[in-house]
Amino acid sequence: MNQILIALGTAAFVLTTPAFAAPHQAQPLVDAAWLAQNLGAPNLLVIDIRDPKPPAFAYGAGHIPGAVSAPYGDYGWRAKVNGVPGMLPPIADISAKIGALGVGANTHVVILAQGSDSSEFGKATRVYWTFKVLGHDAVSILDGGQNAWLAANGALSTAPTTAQPTTFTAAFRPELLATADAVRAAITDPTELVDGRPIKQFQGKEKSPVVRAAGTIPTALNLDQSSFYSGKFADSGLISQLRTAAGLDASAPTITFCNTGHWASIAWFGLSEVGGQENVSMYDGSLADWSQDPKNPLQ
Repeated sequence: MNQILIALGTAAFVLTTPAFAAPHQAQPLVDAAWLAQNLGAPNLLVIDIRDPKPPAFAYGAGHIPGAVSAPYGDYGWRAKVNGVPGMLPPIADISAKIGALGVGANTHVVILAQGSDSSEFGKATRVYWTFKVLGHDAVSILDGGQNAWLAANGALSTAPTTAQPTTFTAAFRPELLATADAVRAAITDPTELVDGRPIKQFQGKEKSPVVRAAGTIPTALNLDQSSFYSGKFADSGLISQLRTAAGLDASAPTITFCNTGHWASIAWFGLSEVGGQENVSMYDGSLADWSQDPKNPLQ
């Protein structure tokens, strides 16, 4: 059996059993030990989405060897569509950008954020959702992000990795992308609406500048995105507790939302991918889109 030599920091060890998971076996979260064991494996690609602010987060200051850089704020992971910020870009556009990073049908993508707090880690959950809605299941997030890699004495490189462009073909999954029409229907049908914003925004005591008016969508329940992450992402047991405390029905269809579909992706990832709940979608336009139409109710 072939032996693979892997370096983690200054330590080196030999694997006699391949640890790399085939794309269809990709887990939503992987830890630093798993990534160290699989780094350099065929078809594994780390995408570093950290924005270079503060400078300590900069890709050039030190990144996982072999990782390609595609900053969350600058690469085009989200787009303004019909005046609404933070939307899923046109399928052809985002597919071309993903292909330019070297992601093909058999590529197992590992997404890397810094891991500094829940909102920053939400960059990874939003990009993860993008891959899922485009039909690419071979995607994981490094739990704890770059901070976890550093804590494990993971090797770093300052030399940029040149992406090897390929063709990425999307298989769009509309069931993961909720629309305003679906949200209107959810107000009166059994579908659960989950507001992932902080409690003061949910209560209408504070408002994001991108939202026309304060408040939330009628019948929505609050599940603050910050409750899902504290250095590591919540496990399925904690997510079950959070869901119960919020009064959510795990068997009901569920739509998550926030202001622009960023915090909503954290709640979506927690409920669907880690919590194992079926039939969970995300409203990427969220309240920035919903509140544009004065006919759409807020409470």
